[in-house]
Amino acid sequence: MRIVGGKYKGRMFNPGKTFKARPTTDIAKESLFNILANRIDFENTSVLDLFSGTGSISYEFLSRGATDITMVEINQRHISFIYTVLGELNEKANVIRSDAFKYLFRCSKQFDLVFADPPYDHPNFEEVPSLVIEKNIVAPDGIFIIEHPKQYDFSLLPHFSEIRNYGHVHFSIFKF
Repeated sequence: MRIVGGKYKGRMFNPGKTFKARPTTDIAKESLFNILANRIDFENTSVLDLFSGTGSISYEFLSRGATDITMVEINQRHISFIYTVLGELNEKANVIRSDAFKYLFRCSKQFDLVFADPPYDHPNFEEVPSLVIEKNIVAPDGIFIIEHPKQYDFSLLPHFSEIRNYGHVHFSIFKF
């Protein structure tokens, strides 16, 4: 896993071969962050990273100057890896060990950008966009992005803006 842009561009981290999370591909990350660079001011953006996994997306935001990042991950092994990388980068983030669905139900904060990358085989995968919209956690003029495989189509949901495809990785983008 590598950071593809910003001040930590090129830094590599290895979660190990037995790590359960599926990190977003470098090509998909680079493409997504090229899009976001034209739409947001990273330094003044509050970010919620749901189903953080390796933390790959959050490190990209940190590398580009974001300082208000909340990472939600349930797996303690993944959280330990996240803390290791944050330590190596000498960066801080609000790391919360929680089921992402439970977190959404109790969250009272709004974020400028919400990114969700649930496990593709999660039994409640399809519910994530509706729940994010329903719980009103995306700030006005904010963005919600969900990473998903091609079999999902969220284009009929409120706030849907566009879909971007990068091989097997698809990003549905919602604007508020």
